[in-house]
Amino acid sequence: MKIGFTIGKFAPLHKGHQYLIEKGIKEMDKFYVIVYETDVMDIPVEKRAKWIKQIYPEVNILLAKNPPSQYGLDEESVKIQMDYLKNIIKDIPVTHFYNSEPYGKFVARDLKIQEVQVDRMREKYAISGTKIRKNVNENKAYIEKIVYEEITNTKQG
Repeated sequence: MKIGFTIGKFAPLHKGHQYLIEKGIKEMDKFYVIVYETDVMDIPVEKRAKWIKQIYPEVNILLAKNPPSQYGLDEESVKIQMDYLKNIIKDIPVTHFYNSEPYGKFVARDLKIQEVQVDRMREKYAISGTKIRKNVNENKAYIEKIVYEEITNTKQG
């Protein structure tokens, strides 16, 4: 059985994330999305996970609460992040890691699974959460209506 997963803040969920998730759903027997808690956006991890579940009811959602603050591609940072991630997926026999980030090779290496790079150069969707957070209205074409409404309601209220 092929079991894939991806990780992210999904702050906010956008078309690039959706492209990656859809590829995983299509290619795997089972697919997990791990949603990380973050303070880059004033929307709780549970709400961001709910967006994904509403759009993709077939995915399995795991919440990554209180993640380590140390990030980086150096071995110490990778070990800290991998120990945390391994604890989240401890009983799931994952076989593939879907991502579009440089750290994907470390996740695949440390879990001894296959890495699947998806649109790493952002050719399909030239968007990022940072870009959307900077100007939601200008980038609303890259986000689903439920996400747009939640973001704009949060900013106004």
